[in-house]
Amino acid sequence: QVQLVESGGGLVQAGGSLRLSCAASGRTFGSYDVGWFRQAPGKEREFVGTISWSGGGYIYYADSVKGRFTISRDNSKNTVYLQMNSLKPEDTAVYYCAAKSGPSRVDVSSTYDYWGQGTQVTVSS
Repeated sequence: QVQLVESGGGLVQAGGSLRLSCAASGRTFGSYDVGWFRQAPGKEREFVGTISWSGGGYIYYADSVKGRFTISRDNSKNTVYLQMNSLKPEDTAVYYCAAKSGPSRVDVSSTYDYWGQGTQVTVSS
């Protein structure tokens, strides 16, 4: 069992930065891949990026955030980070982290077993 709690959201001007954290409980967190998704009002949940259980394995990003967002993890702290730079108004959404184990599509939300409650990110123009 893994419990996830996101933090770090807030209001920022376009061009600014935020760093989201996803803190996990559970002794086996280090064996889970962790993904970030976001959902804007009236839109479907959207893949943002993912990092494998071993940070040196793989990291994938959605095209919409590539070059602006960076995912990292510190398994010793049971935490995954989403550094967001050059934020745009279209990045406004509730951001969720999620964890999964085993090989499966990393960009499909249904493949993830555990989800956090989400944190609001609002980018003003």
